[in-house]
Amino acid sequence: MSNEVRVRFAPSPTGPFHIGGARSALFNYLLAKHTGGTFVVRIEDTDQKRSTRESEENIKDALKWLGINWDEGIDVGGPNGPYRQMERLDLYKKYTDQLLAEGKAYYCFCTPEELEAEKEAQMAQGETPVYSGKCANLAPETVQQYLAEGRPYVIRVKTPKNETLEFDDLVRGHVSFDSNKVGDFVIVKSDGIPVYNYCVVLDDALMHITHVVRAEEHLSNTPRQLVLYHAFGFPVPTFAHVSLILGKDKKKMSKRHGATSVQQYRDLGYLPAAIDNFLALLGWTPDSDQEIFTMEELCQQFSLDRVAKNPAVFDIEKLNWINFHYMKELDEDQLLELCLPHLQQAGYAAAQPSAEDLQWLKHLCAAMREHVQYGAQIVDAVKVFFTDDFAPENEETAAVLKEETASSVLTMFYQELKALDEVTPDTVQPLFKKIQKGLKVKGKFVYMPIRVAVTGVMHGPDLNVIVALMGRDKVLSRLQASGLINA
Repeated sequence: MSNEVRVRFAPSPTGPFHIGGARSALFNYLLAKHTGGTFVVRIEDTDQKRSTRESEENIKDALKWLGINWDEGIDVGGPNGPYRQMERLDLYKKYTDQLLAEGKAYYCFCTPEELEAEKEAQMAQGETPVYSGKCANLAPETVQQYLAEGRPYVIRVKTPKNETLEFDDLVRGHVSFDSNKVGDFVIVKSDGIPVYNYCVVLDDALMHITHVVRAEEHLSNTPRQLVLYHAFGFPVPTFAHVSLILGKDKKKMSKRHGATSVQQYRDLGYLPAAIDNFLALLGWTPDSDQEIFTMEELCQQFSLDRVAKNPAVFDIEKLNWINFHYMKELDEDQLLELCLPHLQQAGYAAAQPSAEDLQWLKHLCAAMREHVQYGAQIVDAVKVFFTDDFAPENEETAAVLKEETASSVLTMFYQELKALDEVTPDTVQPLFKKIQKGLKVKGKFVYMPIRVAVTGVMHGPDLNVIVALMGRDKVLSRLQASGLINA
């Protein structure tokens, strides 16, 4: 093999694709692209009860949506397949037979009850529970007899005693474990399916993975994996265990912190470029104050030596700020495409809008651009255009309509708007100056009462744009409903 960097992302398809998994995939992808290496995606589906093809499709769709495309693995193929663990069982068996033949693994016939009793006795002594190894020295004829009898068994690997299992982690530094606390662990379960820690070592070694970049929670798996690397004589990859993602309360990211899956953010109308940008900054620090990165810039700048040990805090406000930046770069057609599903879901747009309706919706979304941080927010932003059930949002807003000039301003605007030949932003704008001059009032006392009477809020897009979008009839109706129009 060459010195090429080869990394992998190996998810278990057992549920929604978590944002933490997406970050692991992104970090591996960025490392591969930065070094000109290869990014492999394979599926760890030995948990047969929970693994589904639906989850696998969800993971693949999310990766593609994020622009995290793989060079080798499921779907795209490659020289080291198959890329699903359940399709590699014959391969695992070959290596298990090798370990058994070399005396590095053995059959264990202990019952669950025996193992539980052993564990409880060790814990009562204040010891770390590890398997005693009592089946390690069974006579070969006894093993053959038990197998012939059909006794249930697992296969365990022999862990060397009194050794230090150590490695240099690119994020955590030097890490070491006492082999006596690892014990002879199971590599093949009683149903014949190999366990995660066994498959992952064989897969990484046989796929020539050079760097294993994964979440910190896998750190505790590493000593078992080292035992297996040494047993097979495989080269040990370089490990980098990336810190956990915490919520703002410094607890592990969960549903109480909001959306946790990539699909949820996609459904809420976030942009993939924003998610990538945000995830890259969860644990990785650039060597400048730059905060907005294209994928190309991330590939150029990413390195593991700038990945922090400390947990990364998931700050939804930061994500919203980044997404808002990317939304501002969309043209009006792209913005409509992002917002339209949310408008349809709210009943504000038809399933098949006419060309005229689409044009109006496009102008509406464009008008609200500065007030929407992600797609789903468009629904609240435009609600006032679709319902007459609105009122001043608070006492301060209501007070605007109690100003002594409010009635005369609204009355004059009502009359001027009614008299317009055509209602457009350009024809509405001059009316405000006309009212200022005619009633000798400052602009604030013109704009505010009209805005509050028409929308119920004191801030928003340009008033002439709102009036044109809302249309003459609806605006006149709302002015009348204020009760301040003098006929």
